[in-house]
Amino acid sequence: MLKTVLKDLACHDKELSILFTDDERISKLNSQYLGREGPTNVLSFSMIGGPDPDVFTPMLGDVVISVETALRESKERGESLENTVCRLLIHGILHIFGYDHEKTEFEAEKMEKEENRLMALIMEE
Repeated sequence: MLKTVLKDLACHDKELSILFTDDERISKLNSQYLGREGPTNVLSFSMIGGPDPDVFTPMLGDVVISVETALRESKERGESLENTVCRLLIHGILHIFGYDHEKTEFEAEKMEKEENRLMALIMEE
């Protein structure tokens, strides 16, 4: 799944760190890095461009997913846990690439379309 998504996004020979955790840990990260209280489903930390753009790194960044929140979401949405996790990974990866659904409605629609396109791509596998 990830190989397909990253290939489609032209990320050959790149690395992505993925952490599956619980609500307690993601709440701490959410508070520490975004100043937001409580758990969230996914957090992303991009290393694209980094503090020194002249230094090459194969790292795209980190995606952190709360398995507890993903389980709740999968039940609420009536989808499998696997589909929920795939959707959250795609969402996190798109944030790494600069997509931001919180900026404007246009950006939210743009991100949703790309998420749907990538989900359809992996469903074909």
